[in-house]
Amino acid sequence: MLDLKKFEIWFVTGSQDLYGEETLKQVAAHSEEIAGSLNHASQIPVRVVFKPTVKSTEEIYRICQEANVAENCIGIITWMHTFSPAKMWINGLKILQKPLLHLHTQFNRDIPWATMNMDFMNLNQSAHGDREFGFIVSRMRIERKVVVGHWKDEGVLDQINEWSRAAAGWNDWQGAKFVRFGDNMRYVAVTDGDKVEAELKFGFSVNTYGIGDLVAVINQVSDGEIDKLTAEYVERYAVMASLLKGGDQHSSLREAAKIEIGMRHFLVDGGFKGFSDTFEDLHGMAQLPGIAAQRLMNDGYGFAGEGDWKTAALVRAMKVMGSGLKGGNAFMEDYTYHFDPANPMVLGSHMLEVCESIADGKPSCEVHPLGIGGKADPVRLVFNVAGGPAINASIVDMGNRFRMLVNEVEAVAPEHDLPNLPVARVLWKPYPDLKTGCAAWILAGGAHHTGYSQNLTSEHMQDFAEMAGIEFVKIGKETNLYQLKNELRWSEVAYK
Repeated sequence: MLDLKKFEIWFVTGSQDLYGEETLKQVAAHSEEIAGSLNHASQIPVRVVFKPTVKSTEEIYRICQEANVAENCIGIITWMHTFSPAKMWINGLKILQKPLLHLHTQFNRDIPWATMNMDFMNLNQSAHGDREFGFIVSRMRIERKVVVGHWKDEGVLDQINEWSRAAAGWNDWQGAKFVRFGDNMRYVAVTDGDKVEAELKFGFSVNTYGIGDLVAVINQVSDGEIDKLTAEYVERYAVMASLLKGGDQHSSLREAAKIEIGMRHFLVDGGFKGFSDTFEDLHGMAQLPGIAAQRLMNDGYGFAGEGDWKTAALVRAMKVMGSGLKGGNAFMEDYTYHFDPANPMVLGSHMLEVCESIADGKPSCEVHPLGIGGKADPVRLVFNVAGGPAINASIVDMGNRFRMLVNEVEAVAPEHDLPNLPVARVLWKPYPDLKTGCAAWILAGGAHHTGYSQNLTSEHMQDFAEMAGIEFVKIGKETNLYQLKNELRWSEVAYK
């Protein structure tokens, strides 16, 4: 996936000329030390770049302008070491287009009780300098993250880590292209939406290409390319005997490889970061892309079935945010319930396309009838998913706004074999419990498609939603339906 170290977060400190040259030298030295420490912190996946202290309207405007056009800059961290009169920040903040984190810290962790004098007080004014800055950002109704604590604290570093990952995902969406092979699954509502508004709000575009356009590329794939990829399948996965060379279904494996190669060529040549397809629109294709979608997702592409472009884009963003972290991110769907009162669970899966990045162990490469779509039996990877904390995230179009929902869940190791269910699958327990979690999701209009993550948290997703300027609904351990219903009612008023 992406190397997030190519991205930069600029560390910008505010002050003013009132304090004199000697004080400003100390401000700069302190700021440079903090920026350097953050840059070398193992928790923070991007580079933190020190920038000179800004002391005037003109300097602030210039640094915001430079950040907007700097290709590798994905956000700004601000800190007011002394007192930076906030009217100086208005013009700069008006044009700032990159995410903003306000770090409310101070250089010293402890008060130097025996030596503190007025010189120390004049230099170290963050406690009220940051409040002045905070007022103007609130007055201007600008979304930002506020992190409070000493700059060496683990909790502070963790919060900056979460925000910087969200900023990387947001940056990746800007100018991104997603392709829709075919249209939306017929009559389905939640997977559709306003693609024009999405481009205005999110920065990515979604355009449809006919299956014939894809098939034309697939048909150009050479036998040599197919030979190479099928050999990779055999080396990487536990391939069922009938798919091996000489087996009676080996041609199915070759067709699956041909589809994957063709799709990959199409995505690379078009500069796309993700795609959707639908089993209702497969004209000219021998089988529905199964293993192709799973492997392309594992390489970082976003994907969702049935034309669900919103979830395809979300999966891509989650993969960028989770780059370098243990665990994976995948397209997912709530499929069926285990309503045992003593052990209620949800089984998540999809017909074929769950990313192998979340597999527990070596996936099995198999071919089975699908029973839908009317095409040849598709090849897919079959596996279970390990237990542990996870989230399900969804973006839905509410008509007058986009809403992101996140349900915190606890995945559980399978207690029983599923010998007749030849798909990738995961079992989880939604928080706060199955009945409340599912009711909350339905009340909030959550989709049946989600992005499932083993390595992101609701905090990552909330930071991301705030950067996008969209509504965020969290369903977690503290959720109760009375409060949730009120939050949804309040949001209706807020977004009108």
